Amino acid sequence: MQTRAAVLNAVNTPIEIETLELAPPRVGEVLVKVAAAGVCHSDWHVVSGATTHPLPVVLGHEGAGIVVETGPGVEHLRVGDHVALNWAPSCGQCFYCLRGSPSLCEAYLEPIWGGVMMDGTPRFSRNGQPVFHFSALGCFSEWVVVPAVCCVPLPPEVPLAIAALIGCAVTTGVGAVLNTAKTAPGSSVVVFGAGGVGLSAVLGARLAGASPIIVIDRAPAEAYGGSGLRSTHFLVAGPDTIDRIRTLTGGRGADYVFEAVGSTAVQELCLAAATRRNDCLCRVGADGEQHQPAWRHSDAPGEDGEGQLLWQFQPCPRLPFTCRSLSTRPTGFESALYEFVSARTD
Repeated sequence: MQTRAAVLNAVNTPIEIETLELAPPRVGEVLVKVAAAGVCHSDWHVVSGATTHPLPVVLGHEGAGIVVETGPGVEHLRVGDHVALNWAPSCGQCFYCLRGSPSLCEAYLEPIWGGVMMDGTPRFSRNGQPVFHFSALGCFSEWVVVPAVCCVPLPPEVPLAIAALIGCAVTTGVGAVLNTAKTAPGSSVVVFGAGGVGLSAVLGARLAGASPIIVIDRAPAEAYGGSGLRSTHFLVAGPDTIDRIRTLTGGRGADYVFEAVGSTAVQELCLAAATRRNDCLCRVGADGEQHQPAWRHSDAPGEDGEGQLLWQFQPCPRLPFTCRSLSTRPTGFESALYEFVSARTD
């Protein structure tokens, strides 16, 4: 079959809309009609060359859609299922999966970054030549063939535009707060960067019961729907940013600081925003493979360098957990997600 897709043919060139051939699903794969896809900064890293990837490639790793065909051996999915697409599948059985690091899965890591399915070949092609999938998906396409393990079934009442965000931004930001940093109730939280991941970290901070929750961005809150996803404070970045954070945290700095920009300059601000021993700095923003973090363990807060330091480049998505949260429809979380989507699509 044919599909129209957004294809990157060379680094630092425009993305082109092209008609590609799409092979049918093979063993353990499914064909999905893409209903919604988000634009993540990680896609831009491929365009700019900050992240190296085989080319040409169909970008897009934050999507959702409807299953229209299943390949041999697929048992947990049926035609017509609504699914969120998980860009970081894991086998659950390898060395790293069994030790709680599924994002390093030995079975899937190499194929994902090679732009191919598990048999070493892509399903996209053009004039008989391969076109690769970004992050096992390539969901900037009308149709896509993906590993069945990348598909998380959703209740049909969950809007697919929201499901697409859950596929990367929401689980990355929420997961950084709840799973990586394990933010404690009543803690003070600062989030640098009010993009999709940063605002999702705010959602996580709210779910954790944190207060105050302070968002820092160069654009005013009105650019993000007016509320910063219900943070308690939204500060426009400026020369007095750190002083204002300290004022809001009793002069001590924040308990948890999340860097969701992917900028070494912003990481330096994070160090200044968390000035106490046992503070937690969590790097959530991915800045491409050519850049190194601005901090080292010895830079951690406290005169003895005893603060926690967590480098987190896109934590492995906990899609089933997040989807169950939506299916039980907790009013605050769901309405905040709706607010987030409307701010991005109006």
